[in-house]
Amino acid sequence: MSATTWAWLALLLPLLGSVVIGLGFRVLPTRIAGAIGTAAIGLAFACAVAALFNLLGEDAEARHHASSLWDYASVAGLDIKLGIFVDPLSVFMLLVVTGVSTLIHLYSFGYMQSDEGYHRFFSYLNFFVFSMLLLVLAGNFVLLIIGWAFVGFASYALISFWYRRTTATRAGMKAFVINVVGDIGLVLATLLIFRELGTFDYGAVFAQAPHAFHTNEWTVTAICLLLLVGAFAKSAQLPLHTWLPDAMEGPTPVSSLIHAATMVTAGVYLIARTHALFVLAPTAADVAAFTGLATLLVAATIALVVTDLKRAIAYSTMSQIGYMIVGVSIGAYGAGMFHLMTHAFFKALLFMAAGSIIAAMANEQNIDRMSGFGRAMRFTSMTMLCGGLALAAFPLSSGFFSKDEILAYAGARGGMYVIFAVLGYFGAFLTAIYTFRLIFRILPGPPCPEAKELIDTGHVAHEPPRNPASGEEEDTDVGFPGAEHHVAERSPSMRVAMAVLAFLALFGGLIQIPGVDNAIANFLDPVFADSPLTAIHPSTGWSWIGLAIGGAISLAGIGVACWLYVVSPEAPARLQQRFATVHTFLFNKWYFDEAIDIVVVRPALAVGRFANRSFERFVVDGLVNGTTETVRGAGGIVRVVQSGFVRSYALLLIAGFAGLALYFLLSSS
Repeated sequence: MSATTWAWLALLLPLLGSVVIGLGFRVLPTRIAGAIGTAAIGLAFACAVAALFNLLGEDAEARHHASSLWDYASVAGLDIKLGIFVDPLSVFMLLVVTGVSTLIHLYSFGYMQSDEGYHRFFSYLNFFVFSMLLLVLAGNFVLLIIGWAFVGFASYALISFWYRRTTATRAGMKAFVINVVGDIGLVLATLLIFRELGTFDYGAVFAQAPHAFHTNEWTVTAICLLLLVGAFAKSAQLPLHTWLPDAMEGPTPVSSLIHAATMVTAGVYLIARTHALFVLAPTAADVAAFTGLATLLVAATIALVVTDLKRAIAYSTMSQIGYMIVGVSIGAYGAGMFHLMTHAFFKALLFMAAGSIIAAMANEQNIDRMSGFGRAMRFTSMTMLCGGLALAAFPLSSGFFSKDEILAYAGARGGMYVIFAVLGYFGAFLTAIYTFRLIFRILPGPPCPEAKELIDTGHVAHEPPRNPASGEEEDTDVGFPGAEHHVAERSPSMRVAMAVLAFLALFGGLIQIPGVDNAIANFLDPVFADSPLTAIHPSTGWSWIGLAIGGAISLAGIGVACWLYVVSPEAPARLQQRFATVHTFLFNKWYFDEAIDIVVVRPALAVGRFANRSFERFVVDGLVNGTTETVRGAGGIVRVVQSGFVRSYALLLIAGFAGLALYFLLSSS
């Protein structure tokens, strides 16, 4: 079969799994539902691998195929096909999404066992993967928008999965609203593209754009800036990032899926896919790059002080996505996508390890209450350490190679782009500190009560269930977390998923080593061959120097964290007291939520209240009431005429005929 056939199968399998589980929830046993959901994604991954081998068997310049099932709309110059576009970029994303999603489904098979919404969870999870695959395989901007919107809905459903938690439903709504803002930007960009080029098809758009637009022409710049609105909302970049930390209200596998393989990587993919437009709008590309740089630094500073384990990892995602946005915006396309892949490995792993620890803590997420899990949960601790080393870009780990390749390209491009290398390395230093802050707080030290109970009795702590965000007591009915807690040490499916990701987090970066192999970039080269920025190549020598600098910075950051949280554990409290204002500022997340509330939310509510008090009451109600009175008056007249007496009707008929006769007589004279 062809690559496009395998891609269609990979796209349809998750949808089929979602439908089967959703419709059969009353008859399917719990484990069977989980097995169906996991098998659907696993088979989709197998189809992705088959599509990859099909592409590798073709000449590099021929590795792009469009396939359409039927014409969705074809009228008056409008031609929209229900079709996909299969090329190295879409297949690369297909492999990452389905591969990591398979492991997350396998982890969920054990982690969610006791939850009363188990069937609903796997149906949603399969639909989420289908939506992301539709987004990355779409062959035109209309289908891209549909996939984009589906991902937004799926994220809302999964973040709000425990729907009896007020904090969860609010977080889901917040994510949905902010992503709708991004959807609007994407839709407006698409309409501008159609107005200027008369087509929605990727191939036609990217072929015509260089002839239709001049460099930095306002139209193409406006298109790219609107695309960035969509990318920033979906990938949680400043200032549309505030939904991502709150999204931690969903189950931990959802956090892992959103952060590692789906949703937040969509913005990176969008910029890479539309790179031909951004080459024509370098101003917009620079806006994207500087926004990514600002995001990676802001998120890293917040992660230094956050005490909620999942939210700390969420801010690290924001920061790492910032690196990817920088990469694909400045022209380091292969490096940016390479980091997207390695980040999927170690970020999925970190969330899985966090989920195992949170389960052992009876759903407590505050790292100030955690310690000693290195002895209590050795497997979870080792995998968490593997993920932490990769996130901190420890030498020879996957993050070490992918992150530093972006920074090496920035240095090679020169000029103002050197600032991305300098501040990127500073961000890497902060990353190593906040990553090992979590590890040194949670793994070593005297065991906390929950860890001690696990060591002494072998029992996982079961406290009365409480909302980790608000502290309110909960039950374990549908819409709340299940009554039991599952840890990796006692769930084979969780252990298998985490072990595979731990291996990939440590060694997945060896696939692309400067001067040794360039597998990812070479595979993606046909996609980006039309960009003049691909001609920039850091020399092998400078790349190795960059790796040496990055390795030294990683070790320095880990050393600082070790001194703060192991050698001198009283130091953080002293620093917090001395720099109380800075700590408060960072702990309150740079007050972005408060700023958005003042600038956007309150004015919108004020306009709504004004409209309700004035326009709604006097204009809308006036029109409605006036129409009602008019109809009522007309009805009264008709009631008088419609008396029911035949003689009255005959009189009216004669009068009418007389009037007509008089009219014609007067007209003829």
